[in-house]
Amino acid sequence: MSFATVLIAAIASTGVTFSASSAQANNASSISQRAKNTTSVASTPNKLEAKSEPLFETAQRLQQDPSQIAQNSSQTAKRTDEQTAIPIQMAGFDLPIWIYPVGGAIFLIFFLPQLGWILGLIVVGEREVGIVVKKFSSRSLPPGQLVALNGEAGFQADTLPPGWHFGYFPWQYNVKREPVVEVPQNEIGLILANDGLPIPPQRILGKVVECDDFQDARKFLTSGGEKGRQLGIVTAGTYRINTALFSVITSKNCAQHGMSPKQLLVHTVDPSTVGIVTTLDGAPIDEGEIAGSIVPDHDNFQKAQSFVEHGGHRGLQEQVVLSGSWNLNPWFAAVQQVPMTEVPIGYVGVVISFVGRSHEDVSGDSFTHGNLVNVGSKGVWVDPLYPGKHPLNTQIMKVELVPTTNIVLNFSSRINSEHGYDSKLSALKLLSFDGFTFDLEVFQIIHVGAQDAPKVISRLGSMQNLVDHVLRPIVGNYFRNSAQEYTILDFLTARSERQAEAAEYVRVALRAYDVQAVDTLIGLITPPPELMQTLTDRKIAEEQQKTYEVQRIAQTQRQELVRETALADIQQKVVTAEQGVKISELEANSRVMEANGEAESIRVTGQAKAEVYQAGVNALGSQGFTALQLMQVIGDNGVRVVPDVAVSGNNGAGLVDGLMGMLLWNQTKESHAENGGQTVTVNSQTADKK
Repeated sequence: MSFATVLIAAIASTGVTFSASSAQANNASSISQRAKNTTSVASTPNKLEAKSEPLFETAQRLQQDPSQIAQNSSQTAKRTDEQTAIPIQMAGFDLPIWIYPVGGAIFLIFFLPQLGWILGLIVVGEREVGIVVKKFSSRSLPPGQLVALNGEAGFQADTLPPGWHFGYFPWQYNVKREPVVEVPQNEIGLILANDGLPIPPQRILGKVVECDDFQDARKFLTSGGEKGRQLGIVTAGTYRINTALFSVITSKNCAQHGMSPKQLLVHTVDPSTVGIVTTLDGAPIDEGEIAGSIVPDHDNFQKAQSFVEHGGHRGLQEQVVLSGSWNLNPWFAAVQQVPMTEVPIGYVGVVISFVGRSHEDVSGDSFTHGNLVNVGSKGVWVDPLYPGKHPLNTQIMKVELVPTTNIVLNFSSRINSEHGYDSKLSALKLLSFDGFTFDLEVFQIIHVGAQDAPKVISRLGSMQNLVDHVLRPIVGNYFRNSAQEYTILDFLTARSERQAEAAEYVRVALRAYDVQAVDTLIGLITPPPELMQTLTDRKIAEEQQKTYEVQRIAQTQRQELVRETALADIQQKVVTAEQGVKISELEANSRVMEANGEAESIRVTGQAKAEVYQAGVNALGSQGFTALQLMQVIGDNGVRVVPDVAVSGNNGAGLVDGLMGMLLWNQTKESHAENGGQTVTVNSQTADKK
């Protein structure tokens, strides 16, 4: 038991209660009361000395006999109930009321820190982590170990979270409050472990163990975590990490570790590129290979531990990283971005792979000049790449572009093609049968099918090799041999036949190389200058001869024209006369025929009438038939036998009667028509009588 505890118990055993009171300064009776109180205070020590032992002596006695503390305490409590508290007032002092809170505040300010120190209180903020260092312990750390797991002296594996923590007495513990680790957005944090198992010699980075993103240091150490650079990383966020065990490299402190902030950014691959990966940890690449084979379940190299566990190899990788953002550990993987392989329209791409499965030829027995393999195997792939963009690893693959449209190869120095395959071709120099040398331009059109392109590349290696090593010798040798069988003039005059023969020969020759010869065309032929002058003179003479012959023929034709013109002039009169004779003959014949027709008509008519008359005579007799015919003639000719107005009389009034009758006839014309045309007879004598 400490001396302070015994002293407190001794004070309690005296049964004395201290109290202080103050009188009012303006009270009239305060002076006498103060005098009484002063007398009482003066006599109080004597009473205390008479009734109790000195405090220090009692404390010493109780310290020597601790068993009496409980008994004295009960006796003290009993005496306290019986005694009256003895007020004590400081003579001559009146304390103001505000002194008590001020004194209490001063007491708290100076006493609480000491209380925390006494109780071992540690306060950790919300964005802090407490790193504990134990100053001494009965156990020491094992050799090579930096962080204690079992209470040894030194850095402790367990950290203090935010809050109040008691029992960490300053004479035994030192607690450092470190800020939490913050990894900004679009960045990663690298981890360097200061303690753990040693990394195996065949590895350069510590393996990943389950430790809550390096926030559980104890679990990291007990699960076999390895010291040094770690395969694992921390992504964007806030972490409470024991900085005594782990050093976290971010963009803020990367310069201290020889790195740049760019290395800690989340790796982004552009859409038009492909990322070629080189890993820095894993098993060595197999002998005879130039790149590590593809392994599963590592999420595009983001899960480095899974890559290593599945047998991933360090070095250049077959697998590529496509467009996107990836959390890659720069200590584990380096990415080089290259453009995607583009196959233009009108081309196919033949892939030559330097890695892949074992070589297995699938070209067949008929193809004896090369080997073709399936996609994914090492060698020339049997299936070409069609137009588009392809994410190929150009470090382990080569793509030969083969045009699938018609290719025109110019054996000429005057014409340059865009594809450039004929850049080394020039006009052929030929020697004719008659000993003349001349230049010949040839235009060869070829075509390579999409399915034949891998065969061409497997046989020759490239399209340029096809032109240089196959096409140029075939075309050149044919025309050189053909030129020696003809004179130069024959070659010039019969170029169409030479062209057809060459096209057929080249077509058969290129078919053996899986190339189609579309056509062979002869271009400009350049004979020697002296021969050209001779040919020019001859041609001029031939043309003049043709001109003279044409002129002679023109004069002959002119003479014929004059003769024919004169004949044409008199021919008109001859034709007119001949036509007049023919017209007269035709008119005479017409009149004869007309007369014959009329005579025949009269004869037939007369004969018919005679027969009719004879029939009438036979029926009516000659007189009766004659009277009938007479009446018929009178009726047919409209002869009037009876007048419309008859005038008679001898008295001189006949003319007047006639006029009156005409007027009357006109007025009664309609009545006359209705009466059947009866004639009105006017008798002048009757009129006179009336």
